[in-house]
Amino acid sequence: MSYWFLCGKGKVFGFSCGLRRGFNYQQTFSLVNVKLKWVKDKALDAVIAGERDLRAACNLVSILSSAPDFCLPIYHLSRHRGQLGLPHDHKLSTFIRRYPTIFHESYVFDSAGTLVPCFELTLEALNLYHEELGVIRDNMIDLIDRLCKLLMLTKDRILPLQTIDQLKWDLGLPYFYIDNLIPNYADLFSLFRLPDDRIGLKLLSWDDTLAVSQLEKNVARQTEEDLKNNCLAFPIGFTRGFGLKRKCMGWLEEWQKLPYTSPYADASHLDPRTDVSEKRIVGVFHELFHLTIQKKTERKNVSNLRKPLSLPQKFTKVFERHPGTFYISKMSDTQTVVLREAYDCQRIVQRHPLVDIRERFASMMRKGFRDRSRGLYKETAYIGHKDPLKIVQGHKGGGNGLDSEVDSDDDLFSEYNSDESIHCPT
Repeated sequence: MSYWFLCGKGKVFGFSCGLRRGFNYQQTFSLVNVKLKWVKDKALDAVIAGERDLRAACNLVSILSSAPDFCLPIYHLSRHRGQLGLPHDHKLSTFIRRYPTIFHESYVFDSAGTLVPCFELTLEALNLYHEELGVIRDNMIDLIDRLCKLLMLTKDRILPLQTIDQLKWDLGLPYFYIDNLIPNYADLFSLFRLPDDRIGLKLLSWDDTLAVSQLEKNVARQTEEDLKNNCLAFPIGFTRGFGLKRKCMGWLEEWQKLPYTSPYADASHLDPRTDVSEKRIVGVFHELFHLTIQKKTERKNVSNLRKPLSLPQKFTKVFERHPGTFYISKMSDTQTVVLREAYDCQRIVQRHPLVDIRERFASMMRKGFRDRSRGLYKETAYIGHKDPLKIVQGHKGGGNGLDSEVDSDDDLFSEYNSDESIHCPT
């Protein structure tokens, strides 16, 4: 049996040991009673830093791009708040105003004479979004395969849309994938109502060519004996300074020798109390993270996968019990699970084209935040007296070219910092 360990800055060492004869593969060597310490990994934390704001901003870009003139009032954008992942005490308008290189603010009078803040995409953001659409089109086969494999991991090839929505950012799915993607593949997917009255997505047919896990694809790393006994070992890595106790290392050595159960295979015969079952759970998440474009997701996104993936109670505890395979980042007041083997320090080993687009959006956000902090973007709005229903704008970094009809020296909203509308008496 072969093992691969990553230590420090991606350095690898390995060793081999044969299968022990007469070993009871259903025997329990559980780490449940072994307390493993959590060690901060600064490199992987840096990967997670800013992810929450980036996801929210990119989702808002998708929402605005589907609107007429790429502009919507704040009350329309607030309807999507649940999909943005922002803290509940975070005002949406405050968040949007942080990034003037992506979003431009304007105002409109509604029919009741109420002045409402509106937001639209800057020209630079709109152009980058169109590039993103091109990347998605060029990688459509890969994207559909990822969605198929996700559904193939489940017992009945079915997942509620709510569950997929939680993973769509990590999978690289478009924000409006239900309307813009699924209808184009009616031969693969079907929407239907679940017994609990939710809407689910079902994969209509099984594809044997897709039912091969990433670990099985990496057969070049495995020895002939490993393959013969189906005892595939997971790549292991530890944060610098992580000291694994001898009894834990002994358990890990024995555990890596256990037979590997494909996440696409029926595992109903496994006793959930055994380490063979535990290895299957690790294998399921190892494959699930490989389906994501950045090999990570928030822990809460997988918390409702227990029944669809046929997992035991408290299945997410494997993330703590296997710190050499998974790293739990605690950045941004949440827990994000990262597949260690996918990163060399902060660099992702297999880089998906969408990652480049997201990093360019992140760069735009950083620039806008810095420029706004320096006072380069002034929060002003001018009220149009000739046409009170017309959107009028102040300082603008780009957009669809709408201009104010009337110039004014009034700086009415320099301190405006609320999602609420303002009633202006006539």
